[in-house]
Order: sequence, then C-alpha cells, then structure tokens
Amino acid sequence: MSSVTTKPRLEVVDSLRGFAIMAIMLLHSIEHFNFYVFPNADAQPAWLTTLDNHIWDSLFFLFGGKGYAIFALLFGFTFSLMYRKQQEKGGDFAPRFLWRLLLLAGFAVINGAFFPGEILSLYAMVGAILIIVRRWNHKALLVAAVVFLLQPVQWWQYIQALIQDGFEMGRPHSWQYWGFLKEGQLGDSFFNLIKTNTRYGHLATFWWSWEVGRTLQPIGLFILGYWLGLKNLFEYSGSSVRFWQRVLIVAAILFIPFYLLENNFDKIYTERVYRRTLLKVIDMYGNLTFTLVLVAAFWLLYRVKSFRRLAGGLRYPGRMSLTAYVLQSIVGGFVFYGYGLALGPQVRHTISLGIGIVLWIGLFYFFKWWVNKYGQGPLEKLWHKLTWI
Repeated sequence: MSSVTTKPRLEVVDSLRGFAIMAIMLLHSIEHFNFYVFPNADAQPAWLTTLDNHIWDSLFFLFGGKGYAIFALLFGFTFSLMYRKQQEKGGDFAPRFLWRLLLLAGFAVINGAFFPGEILSLYAMVGAILIIVRRWNHKALLVAAVVFLLQPVQWWQYIQALIQDGFEMGRPHSWQYWGFLKEGQLGDSFFNLIKTNTRYGHLATFWWSWEVGRTLQPIGLFILGYWLGLKNLFEYSGSSVRFWQRVLIVAAILFIPFYLLENNFDKIYTERVYRRTLLKVIDMYGNLTFTLVLVAAFWLLYRVKSFRRLAGGLRYPGRMSLTAYVLQSIVGGFVFYGYGLALGPQVRHTISLGIGIVLWIGLFYFFKWWVNKYGQGPLEKLWHKLTWI
C-alpha cells in the first residue's frame, strides 16, 4: 500500500476521532461532567433561560450519544489495522489485544477516579467480542453488527410488557449510585471524591449503560468498524465515495422518522414501561443513524480542501485521543466539582458551554504542541509499550 493512499486515510480517521473528542468535551461541559446540579433559572433573565434551553437541546441533538458512538466505530477500525498488520507478519493479534483491553481497564480506573460515567471501562469489558469475530467473513460480521445494533434487550423487554399483564421493570439500579456520586461531587475533599468515584462510578456507568441500551450498541459498532476496516472503506477510492454517499442518504432518511417518533412518543404511549423499553430503542436508533450521518458527511467533506483546512487540526487531539479523554476528565472535574473551582452549582448551560469552549481551545493548543513535539500522546505511548512488553 502506497503512502499516497495511507496518509489521507489516517488523517481523516484521526480528525474524525478528534471531532468525537471535541463533541464529548462540549457536551460534558454543559452536563458539568455528570454533575447535574444547576442554579435556579429564576435568578437570571428570561432570555438567558431560553438560550440555556436552546443550547441544551441543540448540543444533545448534535452530540448526545454520538461522540462515544464514533469512538466505538473507530475502535473497531483500529483493531482491523492492528490485526491485519500482525497477520502480515504471520502472527495472531488476539492474545495481545486481550492484554491491551486489560490495560485499557487500568486507564479506565484512573479516568473514573476523576469522572464518573467514563466509557473506557465499557469498551474494555465488551471489546473482547472482536477476538471472537476476527476470523468471520464479511457477511457474517455485518449480520452480527446489525443484530447487536437492533437493541435486542430493549425489544425483549418491550415484548414482555406487551404480553404480561402488570409487567414492571423496577427502579433503575443506577439511581442509587448517581446519588452517592453527587455527594462526593458537592464536597470539597479531593480524596473523598476519588474514593466515591472509584467505588460507585463504574457501577453507575455499568447499570446506566444497560438500562438505556448502551451495553450492546458499542459491540455492534466495534464489529461495524472492524468490517469497515477490512473493506478499506475509510480509504479514498471511487467505491468508498459511493459507499459513504449512500450511507449519508439512507441514514439521513431513516433518522427523520426516529426523530419524529421520539419527540411525539408521549402522544402515542402513556405507560411508563414503554418509555423505558420502546422509547429507548427509538432513541438509540436515532442516535445511530445520526452518527452515521456525521461520519459519512465528515468523510465526504474531508475530501474538500477548504473543509480539510478547517477541520484538519482535529487530527491533533485525534492522534492522542486516550490522553485527551482522560485529561478533559481531570480538567473538567476540577472546574465544575466542589473540590476545585466548584462552578457546577453556579452556572447554567450557556455559561457552561462558554467555559467548555475556552477549555477546549486551551487543550487543543496543548495537543497540537505535544503532537508536533513528541508525535504521540503520553498515554498512547505507554499503552503501546505495555501492549508489546
């Protein structure tokens, strides 16, 4: 494979990964990094409250459930590169990849100490599916991806609610853990926050992911990303252009009914159990289709020089995405939690977004400087060295 085809393929993937990092950073900022405490809206002008609501809705529309999904897709794609490279050398990457997942779980523990709700632990837990499917043919991979992306657990719960009178799902397990976490976030003790996050954060993430349908979706995205890698569909070619054009059109068309159904769900169903089953399916389908719109549009636009000049800088955080993800957790927690600047209870969504933008700009220039100087993020370098120890 020539460097002419390799370089732009890797650059668009790095930039897309950087886009996902930026999306996660901005969304987490208005959420105060899972610190859901805000000042009373009555204490501010009505126009600012209206703006707050628009910003909240707009960012969740654009990025809610999409940033992590892009991450998952590219996680599977990266596996395809590493697996193929080892195949060419006559080796099997599976044992090393399992060890690599264990290392990722270690990074998840570090990240989770600062930010409850992080996704690395989930990726480490379900990423082993790639070892199982690594030798499947292309058609089997695509079928498996579709099965996991269909949200089978939520569909089964919905069917149970239909056929069983008085079917109840019970109180979500994650609620109790989020309550414990909020106590640590409100306090001014850094060490108590670390202890609380470590003790309850991963449990809260696990149960919340299961309850909203995010446990199986990453598996489907991992497999889909692996399939895309094997098919060389992130490389620039005529067939890839046609593929992403079709993805963009089909995903955009499918997104519309899911969006309308979700926004009018209460007019169709009033039972609470359907909100926790069928509505979750519709929400996840909407997030998936819009994620594919974002990925396809980004890939196609990246071929345009003006867009590449505008978005190409995202390759810097994209090339050190693990470091960027952990670092934003540390910085964001310090800004919004009680042990640091404690801005969480003092600012609402508009100001929080402004803070997030300022933080992102500062971090971006740090990422750019680091990549230009060292070529690889510190955690990426450590992860690579430990993987091949």
